[in-house]
Amino acid sequence: MRKALTLTAAVTVLTASLAGCGGSGSSGGDAAPAKSAPAHAASPKAAAAQAKPLTAQTAFAKVSADVSTAKLSGTVTADNDPNHLLGRPNQYTSKITFDDTRISADDVTGTDKGDVERGGAIEAFGSPADAQARAKYIQAVTKSMPMLTEYDYVHGTVLVRLSHYLTPKQAADYKTATDNLG
Repeated sequence: MRKALTLTAAVTVLTASLAGCGGSGSSGGDAAPAKSAPAHAASPKAAAAQAKPLTAQTAFAKVSADVSTAKLSGTVTADNDPNHLLGRPNQYTSKITFDDTRISADDVTGTDKGDVERGGAIEAFGSPADAQARAKYIQAVTKSMPMLTEYDYVHGTVLVRLSHYLTPKQAADYKTATDNLG
């Protein structure tokens, strides 16, 4: 009987201690609910913005606001996708292409409209892992082919692909814009 009372007392003390630890900042006192209310009131808007994934078009709008030399050149559809990846499992869900006016026309003579060499492309994916996998694949394929190398920047579910004709400093402008996608 004495062991049972000691065990019960120990469990009670332990439960009280754990409850005290959990109350810090989340449910203790009158100040916590007052702080939570404004954040909770704003959170549906914030949650909706975060729940809505970036498309290639919305990402381009944000990037081109920071890099004024980027000019939209095309929207990739299932009918015109040269890679036949749009909408396929683990592949991009939207894609746009763009030109960069800092790239000399002489450098891109013979390339097709929408080729990354002319400026770049933005691909949006269903998950960050898919965007990372695509960037790794492109880097692996182009590693031994200097004419096809490119700058690739991933931010969440978005992959920004850039022409190797851009200088490292010019590509850094896109890197900064990509990092600011939110």
